[in-house]
Amino acid sequence: MARPPALVRHIATIGGMTMVSRVLGFIRDMLIAAVLGAGPLADVFFVAFRLPNLFRSLFAEGAFSMAFVPLFAGRLEAEGPAAARAFAEQALAVLLWSLLAFTVLVLVAMPVVMQALAPGFIGDALRFDLAVELTRITFPYLLLVSLVSLFAGVLNSLHRFAAAAAAPILLNLCMIGSVLLLVRFTPTAAHALAWGVALAGATQFIWLAVQCARAGFTLRLPVPRLTSDVRRLLRRIVPVALGAGIYQVNLVVNTMIASLLPAGAISYLFYADRVTQLPLGVVGVAVGTALLPLLSRELRGGRPEAAMATQNRALELALLFTLPAAAALMVLAEPVVIALFERGVFSAADTAATTTALTVFAGGIPAFVLVKALSPGFYAREDTATPVKAAGLCMLVNLLLNLLLMAPMQHVGIALATVIASWLNAVLLAVVLIRRGHLAVDSRLRYRLPRMLLASAGMAACLLLGRWLLAQHLEDGGLKPILALAVLICGGLFAFAGFAHVLGVTSLAEVRASIRR
Repeated sequence: MARPPALVRHIATIGGMTMVSRVLGFIRDMLIAAVLGAGPLADVFFVAFRLPNLFRSLFAEGAFSMAFVPLFAGRLEAEGPAAARAFAEQALAVLLWSLLAFTVLVLVAMPVVMQALAPGFIGDALRFDLAVELTRITFPYLLLVSLVSLFAGVLNSLHRFAAAAAAPILLNLCMIGSVLLLVRFTPTAAHALAWGVALAGATQFIWLAVQCARAGFTLRLPVPRLTSDVRRLLRRIVPVALGAGIYQVNLVVNTMIASLLPAGAISYLFYADRVTQLPLGVVGVAVGTALLPLLSRELRGGRPEAAMATQNRALELALLFTLPAAAALMVLAEPVVIALFERGVFSAADTAATTTALTVFAGGIPAFVLVKALSPGFYAREDTATPVKAAGLCMLVNLLLNLLLMAPMQHVGIALATVIASWLNAVLLAVVLIRRGHLAVDSRLRYRLPRMLLASAGMAACLLLGRWLLAQHLEDGGLKPILALAVLICGGLFAFAGFAHVLGVTSLAEVRASIRR
């Protein structure tokens, strides 16, 4: 039973680094909102950023990590570092040349790609041409960040989670720097941000290459060969991409549909999604990243009981953090948007539209993270087919709901479709794992889950009261909304901690023990 404490420690490491990244991400998004607002120029940049971000999530952070880590960690566990290094080097060579060819192809065909990604821009020459130009600047980020993902998979399998988890910090620093320093030298602020994305890819690549070398895993670049392990890796990438990347795929579908709505819809969805990325990143990415190599090594080492315990603790931690986060964001959506974005060219009308989308997205936060916590249960067992079937069904549901809800509900209907599809995905994955005997919800999780829900509801009631008491400060200008929101957040944390302790969700002794571990 030593693995669950290790899981807690690894999740804390990744979550801590991701928290720093998300805080910097909020600063970045505040600057973007101030200089771009939620108008046509912002829509164009978010489309340009969405395409490389999609492939990064699917083929780099999603598919490649989920396919690579079980193979690399299994080879490391069974055959030792030399064999694992040889596999990583061949994967690096094949990945580099494949993605280089793909990147060049997409750059050349960008006008055609843009017609599919943002059909609403067709007929608007200014927005369409600018979107093509900016996406050509940002798209090479895919190549660099995919190599970053390989280095991160190596480090995570060695249980060196901090360096890889710190890489997204560099993206935010580069984009913040682009707004503050580059904007005076580029035609628009959107151009400066696009160049910041490209610079971030190079910076992250150098950072993790150095960290691998410091860990004693310097990777050479051999002549690419399709070895049996590399072919096995490639066979898994596409299905794993669809299985692990349902949330990102749905966001791209959202962008396509939103481009058909009035200007600003893409931006409202982007800003709302950015707020939900804090719990998704701190909890979801941390749980998924830490869980996969642990499960892979436990199953390869013939320890199914330990793997079951690890899976249960991952689900418990995911729900412990996401249930109160969802409740808090649903109550505090408007104050959050005001504090983060309402300045510069971001207007009160933009705040109202973004708030409705954020309120809906908040209801899906537990589902988004549960998918991250459940998917490794399949990938660690080298099952890529089941998640892709579930993802395919959920993508179809998302598309159909988008088409049904976009007219009566505008961008809010698009957000609601994403949430419904994500909950469906989480339920399908859990049911399949349970039926196969790979997941049995233990007594501890059964005892704590309803108490987590009660504690979250109690916290939400306290936040509603606090919002009423601080209403005037939340609506004033300057720093008052930010300070009032900080007071509410701290109060919400204390309220949830109190309810959780009284209801038996956790104890102070257990928290202290986790901190010591």
